[in-house]
Amino acid sequence: MAAPRENVSLIFKLYCLTVMTLVAAAYIIALRYTRTTDKELYFSTTAVCISEVIKLLLSVGILAKETGSVGRFKTSLKENVLGSPKELMKLSVPSLVYAVQNNMAFLALSNLDAAVYQVTYQLKIPCTALCTVLMLNRSLSKLQWISVFMLCAGVTLVQWKPAQATKVLVQQNPLLGFGAIAIAVLCSGFAVLASVGGLYTSVVVKYTDNIMKGFSAAAAIVLSTVASVLLFGLQITLNFALGTLLVCVSIYLYGLPRQDTTVIQVEETASKEKLIHM
Repeated sequence: MAAPRENVSLIFKLYCLTVMTLVAAAYIIALRYTRTTDKELYFSTTAVCISEVIKLLLSVGILAKETGSVGRFKTSLKENVLGSPKELMKLSVPSLVYAVQNNMAFLALSNLDAAVYQVTYQLKIPCTALCTVLMLNRSLSKLQWISVFMLCAGVTLVQWKPAQATKVLVQQNPLLGFGAIAIAVLCSGFAVLASVGGLYTSVVVKYTDNIMKGFSAAAAIVLSTVASVLLFGLQITLNFALGTLLVCVSIYLYGLPRQDTTVIQVEETASKEKLIHM
């Protein structure tokens, strides 16, 4: 049985989602801007390493606040980190996948517009869904399968004739960018994305529902598109508009709560028993 969701105010939920949306959009836009400048480029591996150091420092600070004292903080580190080498080894696998995923994001945004990247990267939803079905033996509802195919159709429309950014003067390779996204999407089936955004994602997962998270993802796509038009001169095509709409709708549909069939089956059984005893 799933743990009951904590009772939090609507204002706090909206705050979490607003920050999550802004972080997701700002992360992509800033990355795209820095990768298309005419100045000397930085190493993507250095950026990924720094983001992980920042997340580590933030996590240590949160743990120190939760433990409340230096003694309990040291004990927690000893028990959960230093005293659990096997668990650390297990975590090394998704950590390696995570590193590959982040580096692929840099490569993709060096060759694709931020809005196109945001839409195409939503392929992580069907990829993760397939991983849960094949590896965890979980099932998807009919509506979720429909939303998965709808999302794939939307991404296909966006990639069919990619929107062009008139203000970006550096040479780009859209095919290479799409290949990098494909690798990042495969990695996302095993790991999660982005530095500070990752910490906010954990808060959103804890305090909000799937519909609100889907709304956040769609809002981030819209913000990235608006920013791309203003900053990079993105030319919106009909294919891009229709594809983006399909992706946003599919994200919403995929996050809709599944009907509890167990309750329905129990009710049907009870009704049959009543009819038999009548």
